[in-house]
Amino acid sequence: MKPKIHPKYEATTFACACGSVFETRSTIPPKTRVEICSACHPFFTGTQKLVDTAGRVEKFRRRYKIKES
Repeated sequence: MKPKIHPKYEATTFACACGSVFETRSTIPPKTRVEICSACHPFFTGTQKLVDTAGRVEKFRRRYKIKES
């Protein structure tokens, strides 16, 4: 590798909104907050989570007459 052209690759702590904290190495700042991680992401947990933004989920359900389960 050429000297002085690569970013610093150092230990970084990630804190998720769900409360999970994990450490890895990265070129971004040492302490970083993320909204979703592998502990709470639906793909990894197998659960579905609907996030309602300004009543859009209810509007969709009314439009297509989908009942709450």
